[in-house]
Amino acid sequence: MSKMTPKEMAAKIGSGLLSFPVTPFKADHSFDEATYRANMDWLCGYDVAGLFAAGGTGEFFSLTAAEVPEVVRIAVEETKGRVPVLAGTGYGTAIAREIAVGAEKAGADGLLLLPPYLMHAEQEGLAAHVEAICNAVKIGVIVYNRDNAILQPDTLARLCERCPNLVGYKDGIGDIELMTRVYTRMGDRLTYIGGLPTAETFALPYLDMGVTTYSSAVFNFVPEFATNFYAAVRKRDHAAIHAGLKDFILPLIAIRNRKKGYAVSIIKAGMKVIGRDSGPVRPPLTDLTDAEMAELTALVKALPAAAVSQAAE
Repeated sequence: MSKMTPKEMAAKIGSGLLSFPVTPFKADHSFDEATYRANMDWLCGYDVAGLFAAGGTGEFFSLTAAEVPEVVRIAVEETKGRVPVLAGTGYGTAIAREIAVGAEKAGADGLLLLPPYLMHAEQEGLAAHVEAICNAVKIGVIVYNRDNAILQPDTLARLCERCPNLVGYKDGIGDIELMTRVYTRMGDRLTYIGGLPTAETFALPYLDMGVTTYSSAVFNFVPEFATNFYAAVRKRDHAAIHAGLKDFILPLIAIRNRKKGYAVSIIKAGMKVIGRDSGPVRPPLTDLTDAEMAELTALVKALPAAAVSQAAE
């Protein structure tokens, strides 16, 4: 069980950069525990405010309901309290509750509630879904506003009144007007997380709206670049930000946008580039082609040495 209160967890993750470690798989697509342990230990050596086990980049959608708590348990064991570990949960309400309870028992410090499976629902139904998860656990819950789970400010306000452990709001749609209305309504009642892919492109304007942190997928394979970029955002160093976007983030996005699902696939490819091969993605996702791997390798090698110097250690 977590030793952090929901408010403590929210304050911690709001203080720095966040990331979603990949879930390594072997060639037969079974979970690769040894590689996962090594990756988690390595990432904890960098300045990160929280790690999300079995999140979107961690292929939550391809894991079974039994695998998620196991992945979380290993993450908690390997991080040894150095950083908060939050777990993904989702699908239908009953399955999401089951995963949430399992993740809490595994030691997760919080939950990221991903959109429910497939169906679009009215605000009343979405609220009932969120409340059911919050009521099932004592740890803090973050709602992920995207796709078919877009909570309006009034709905979010009512949930915050009824659910003390609802402590975070992650935006994944990029609707600046909605984000402004949510922040104006809720203020510091919630911790706000930038969750657009790729979050670095939106980091500076979102900071001005009160979103102090974001989830960096590239932290998985270029953690020094990611932490330096985050520091530049917090300092509002426009020159450093634009250089990072031009030299790395935007070219990476150009590769990512070629095929559906590459937002996850390209991060696993990056792990292979730096010598931390975490295996293939599980179907229905597909891996990068050899030509795209070569492009990504060249992109990483073109970064300043300090940005990747420890990556292959």
